[in-house]
Amino acid sequence: MTRLSEPAVRRARSAVSVAVGAAAVLALAPAAASADPSDDEPSIEELNDRAEDLEEQYDSELVQYTDAKDAAEEADEELEDVNKRIEEARGEVAELAAQRYKGTGVDPTVEVVMNNDPDQMFDDAAIVSHLSENNGKRLDQLTELKKDREEAAEKAQGKLEDAEELVDELESKRDEVQEKIDRYEEEEVPDGTGGGNDDSGDSGGPGDGSIPADAKGPGWDGATPRMAGIRDEIVREFGAPYPVGCLRPGDNSGEHGSGRACDFMMSSGGATPSAQHQQLGQEIANYAQSNADRLGVMYIIWEQKIWDTRNPGAGWKPMDDRGGTTANHYDHVHISSY
Repeated sequence: MTRLSEPAVRRARSAVSVAVGAAAVLALAPAAASADPSDDEPSIEELNDRAEDLEEQYDSELVQYTDAKDAAEEADEELEDVNKRIEEARGEVAELAAQRYKGTGVDPTVEVVMNNDPDQMFDDAAIVSHLSENNGKRLDQLTELKKDREEAAEKAQGKLEDAEELVDELESKRDEVQEKIDRYEEEEVPDGTGGGNDDSGDSGGPGDGSIPADAKGPGWDGATPRMAGIRDEIVREFGAPYPVGCLRPGDNSGEHGSGRACDFMMSSGGATPSAQHQQLGQEIANYAQSNADRLGVMYIIWEQKIWDTRNPGAGWKPMDDRGGTTANHYDHVHISSY
C-alpha cells in the first residue's frame, strides 16, 4: 500500500474538513423556489378563465381584474428573476472554486475513500473553499438573495390572492349586476338627461342647455345613447375645457371600442392639468360617482384610481403605474357606462 506524503495527508484532511463544513454552509444558500399556491389556491390561469366568463356576461372589460392580474404576473416575473440570479450566483461560485480546487493536488484515490460520491464532495468542498478565501462575500450574496427570494415569493402570493379576492367579489355580485344591466338596457337613456346627441334640452344644471362645438372631441357622435346622455349632462353641468373623446373604432381593449366610454380631458398633449382643471376633474369624478345609479355609470377612472359600481364596497382603488400622465388618467376622467 502506497504511503501518502505528509503534505498529501494534510491536504486530504483539509479536504475532509471542508467537505464536512460544506453541508452546513450550503444549507444557508437559497435553493431556487417559486410561489406555487397550495392545492386549494387557484392559478392565475384559472382566475383568467373566471374573469373571462364575467366579462362575457357583462359585455365589458373588468379593468380592476386586469390591473390585479398584471400585478400578479409582474410579481411572479420578479420571483423568477430572483431564482435565476440565485442559480447564476451558485453556478459562478462553483465554477470559480472548482478551478482553484483542482490545483490543490489531492490524490484522487483519497477523494474516493473520503466520499462515496467524489463529484459531490468535490463541488461542495470547492464552493466552501472559495467562500472562505473570499471572506464570505459569496455566502453573504447568496444569503441576501435568499432574503430577496422570500420577499418576492410573499409578494407574488399576495398579488395572486388579491386577484382571487376580486374575482370572488365580482362573482358574488353577478345577479345584482345583471339586474342593473337589464334595467339600463330597457331605459337606454339616463333619466333626467337630454340623451343621444341632441344639443337641446336641460339637465337641470346651471348650464344653458347647449353643447359647445369645441367640446366635441374624437368619436363624439359614436357614443351610445346612454353614454351620450351621461356625457351631455356632465358637459352641461361643468363645461369642457378640452374636447371630450368617446368612440374609438377598432379598440377592443375596453368600452371606447363600443362607444360606451368617454374621456373628459383636463389638459392636452399629456400635460399635467392646472390646479383649476385638476379640481374640475375631481368634481366631475365625484358627480359621476354620486349619480352613478341614475345615469348608468359602470366605472370611473381618475388619477390612477378606479371606482366600479360592480364592486362599490371597495371604494376608490389604486391602480398600478402604467407609465405616464395619460395612461394613469391624471389628465382626464374616464367614464364607462353599462
